[in-house]
Amino acid sequence: MIRIGTSGWVYQHWAGRFYPPDLHEHDWLPYYAQHFSTVEINRSFYRLPTYEQFHAWAEQTTSNPGFIFAVKASRYITHIKKLIDPQEAIVRLTTSASGLGEHLGPFLYQLPPNWRANLQRLEQFIKLIPHTERAAFEFRDNSWFQSETFSSLGQILHNAGCAMVTAIGGLCPTPLDVPFIGPFRYLRFHNGAYGIGLTDDELTYWVKRLRNDIIERRDIYVYFNNDAEGYAIRDAKRFQELLENVA
Repeated sequence: MIRIGTSGWVYQHWAGRFYPPDLHEHDWLPYYAQHFSTVEINRSFYRLPTYEQFHAWAEQTTSNPGFIFAVKASRYITHIKKLIDPQEAIVRLTTSASGLGEHLGPFLYQLPPNWRANLQRLEQFIKLIPHTERAAFEFRDNSWFQSETFSSLGQILHNAGCAMVTAIGGLCPTPLDVPFIGPFRYLRFHNGAYGIGLTDDELTYWVKRLRNDIIERRDIYVYFNNDAEGYAIRDAKRFQELLENVA
């Protein structure tokens, strides 16, 4: 199944561009869920919501039973601790996020920029996360993609059923020649080559990259993080349109 959405949904500058101007902010999520099948929660990176907050978001999407939330792991785990001794923080994260119930999707672990590859620490960390939930890892230093490291990285993720995030644009994009890794796909669009938005040619390139996965009915998660001026909404909708032409 292909799920397309944006990174977050609470943006004041989307009022009038996407949300009806008279729609109360409390009603933004139900409205969003009518148009997209998923959203990525980024606020959990900065401050972990409570179980009750996660549950409240799930309750707002009950009219869309297939809707799911991807949850970005706390920076305390990835950026401050750098995956060291994460047991307690992992329990807090997964326990709180369980409030989403059947609306819980994959967890996103975004590693710091300029943090060089450490396969041993990554492997130890992966052994501690719940394997009942999907996990995707965003690597933001080129050392992870060097040939002598990348093959081992792929094996670690494959053995654990985890996926590698493909980052498009932004300060730390995934090199274009790097193949997908894992049983599912997780793409994050940060910006285009010519500005905040992406051109049809850029979006079509990724539709072609995903074609075999679509035909094989592999689960695919796609999030647009270029929220400025509503580009994420526009690009997510256009990407969905382009995907409809894939056999």
